[in-house]
Amino acid sequence: MGIMVNIVMAPCGEFRGRKWNLLDIVTAVVFFSLHCLCVMAPFHFTWPAFWVAFALYLVTGLGVTLSFHRNLAHKSFRIPKWLEYLFAYFGVLSLQGSPIEWVSSHRYHHQFTDTEKDVHSPLQGFWFSHMGWILDSGSRFGKYGGLKNVEDLKRQPFYRFLHRTFLLHSVVLLGSLLYFMGGFPFLAWGLGVRMVCVFHSTMLVNSAGHIWGKQVYLTGDMSRNNWWLGLFALGEGWHNNHHAFDFSARQGFEWWQVDVTWYVIRFLQAIGLATNVKTPTEAQKRRKALQNKVMVAEN
Repeated sequence: MGIMVNIVMAPCGEFRGRKWNLLDIVTAVVFFSLHCLCVMAPFHFTWPAFWVAFALYLVTGLGVTLSFHRNLAHKSFRIPKWLEYLFAYFGVLSLQGSPIEWVSSHRYHHQFTDTEKDVHSPLQGFWFSHMGWILDSGSRFGKYGGLKNVEDLKRQPFYRFLHRTFLLHSVVLLGSLLYFMGGFPFLAWGLGVRMVCVFHSTMLVNSAGHIWGKQVYLTGDMSRNNWWLGLFALGEGWHNNHHAFDFSARQGFEWWQVDVTWYVIRFLQAIGLATNVKTPTEAQKRRKALQNKVMVAEN
């Protein structure tokens, strides 16, 4: 394993003022290919392909938002291990890396939010916070020296297996299944369109979610609440809420703040599958409210 890491992280050349390694090049080729597949999709439209893409958008999107983010990264609730692993596998099919790598980057993001050590802060520009950081693995891993903050996941054989094989599941196995089920239309929509949409919905939380929108809570960072991002990213767009209370399984605190991920968690709680579901109290929210802080300062 150590030899393989050395191979993929070894510099292969320079482009646009920085060194690129094999992992960066493979990542760029995969993303470029998926976007090309997405561009071709309108010429191969069928309603079955569209609905397959929509269903997979919800399933794999929840794999990221419910599993990778709220369950694994922040431990906002507990579910039976079989269900935890199922949702994590759905997240792997989004092609956003393994649970180990995704959770590690996100935990570091919260530890160093909007500082020079943040893995994807817009302080380094919109492009960097949106996609540039993914294409610069040397910088991404070099800032922290590896996956040192995910020992809870690294102890589990299932997550170690997914860490080594996530590309096989998300591209080869799922791509083959889609092509077998519906030919190129299913591949273009179920893989190309769906993956591009899920990918950018997540990346927009890192970029737009720290640039555009409203701050309700004093968090000491640039996080914002953004309604359209809340819709697109299944509730992740209420990003200022999240940074104020990162332990919370619920991110859309108001009734009008649509949070599809929370609705699923709440359903799992209602049928007894989700336990230890964490949310902030009204007193906690009042103490962090930006409006209250301004009133105190004025007095």
